[in-house]
Amino acid sequence: MDKIAILDFGGQYCHLISRRLKDSGVFSEIFPSDVPAKKISNDKTIKGIILSGGARSVYEKNSPKFDKKILELQIPILGICYGHQLIAHLMAGKVISGVSGEYGFAKLNVNKSAGILAGLKPKENVWMNHRDVVTALPKSFSALASTDYSNIAAFMRNDGIISGVQFHPEVTQTECGNKILRNFVIGICKAKKSLSAPSVLSLIVKEAKETIGNKKAVIGLSGGIDSSVAATLVQRAIGKNLIAVSVDTGLLRHGEIEFVKRAFGKKLNLKIVDARKEFFRALKGITIPEQKRKIIGKLFVDVFDRVAKKEKAEFLVQGTIYSDRIESGLTKHSSVIKSHHNVGGLPKNMKLKVYEPLRDFYKDEVRKIAKAMRLPRELSTRQVFPGPGLAIRIIGEVTPEKAVIARGAMKIVEEELQGTKFWKQIYMAFPILLSIKSTGVQGDARSYKYPIVLRIIESKDVMTASFLKIPFPILEKISIRITNEIKEVNRVVYDITNKPPGTMEWE
Repeated sequence: MDKIAILDFGGQYCHLISRRLKDSGVFSEIFPSDVPAKKISNDKTIKGIILSGGARSVYEKNSPKFDKKILELQIPILGICYGHQLIAHLMAGKVISGVSGEYGFAKLNVNKSAGILAGLKPKENVWMNHRDVVTALPKSFSALASTDYSNIAAFMRNDGIISGVQFHPEVTQTECGNKILRNFVIGICKAKKSLSAPSVLSLIVKEAKETIGNKKAVIGLSGGIDSSVAATLVQRAIGKNLIAVSVDTGLLRHGEIEFVKRAFGKKLNLKIVDARKEFFRALKGITIPEQKRKIIGKLFVDVFDRVAKKEKAEFLVQGTIYSDRIESGLTKHSSVIKSHHNVGGLPKNMKLKVYEPLRDFYKDEVRKIAKAMRLPRELSTRQVFPGPGLAIRIIGEVTPEKAVIARGAMKIVEEELQGTKFWKQIYMAFPILLSIKSTGVQGDARSYKYPIVLRIIESKDVMTASFLKIPFPILEKISIRITNEIKEVNRVVYDITNKPPGTMEWE
């Protein structure tokens, strides 16, 4: 398949570039920023190169660079944000550190509707996230667009081979972003579309067969969309050699084990493991989120190791998706936002070989795969639930009593929202149990109980998210039910934080 090489300079949005190219039907591969030019030139399927954004300045001593010979390959190149600045810097243009940054929405003035900006309106809304700016271009380059802050917000070499944009076309906030990326990938690179749901399914099944062969594998089956899709795909590849393990941690949502039995009991080689005492014992006294995640990751592997040893399995299949890996510090220059239990939380000395069939896909893509596989709608439309479960929705120490409170509140939240028109918009809706207590009045008497934070968000790609503006009457009904039905809670508040600056979960 034709593909686009994406050089990763550590930006959190780097992987969204790959996501957007998939939307256009074009395959991509992410390389470390210092990949040798020879490796790129030897791969004849590479039709273009994109240099991602990054958090560093081109003038920092240890800032990521790339092999300058790549600029001589005659393969079309697009630099985004840091990549845009780096092209100008390495080709004798000028980059300076701005007096202030340019963050969020900006109005792009398109001076020349050509190349990557072909077909754009004279003014477009774009998303900026930078401080350094390009102030002078290399020879044979010309500016295509500007903003109030950046006189050179987009440029192109006169032969059209090399281009750069200061803004981020890969984020949904840049309204013309998909068009810009298609202009580059389809128009300039001439890459052929080859990705579709059936082709993706066949590729994953083929890869699973080649990776696992005739060996046995275990998979942690939580009942969520990711592990459900991963289990179904790998079973198509290796059949009964896949052992699905559903672990009751005591931190699952209401009725989860029963749901897994109902959905998969007759379809998969399913084992149920009751590890509630083990999980609560290990989490006793633990309050730091990263420690929670790592403890939970290790405990899951311990359980899988025991089952694998009994079944003589050699592989551990996980439903890890792209956003899990990004936030866990996937690449050389990327930051660790949080160690997901199935990535950064895995012990280093584990014996099982890890296989992640969904590692390159985002949540909405996994849902599309589920639909293409004709999985039951109940599975493909389930609310997202984190692998560590309620442990990261309980701020502070995790106890069986707090888990009961959080689980009960979550059941109420889902029951009240499912019947509303907002349910289809919601990516996640859940309560967070705080470790503090607050004074209230219940039954004409003083109460001193836990507060619950309600978080309801919408998101397309998990990398960015917005809180939903749920009408007050709905929020009020949820609040009344929680404070009436859960005796340990006397206050409910609503989280109106987007991502960024927040994350999806609190921990």
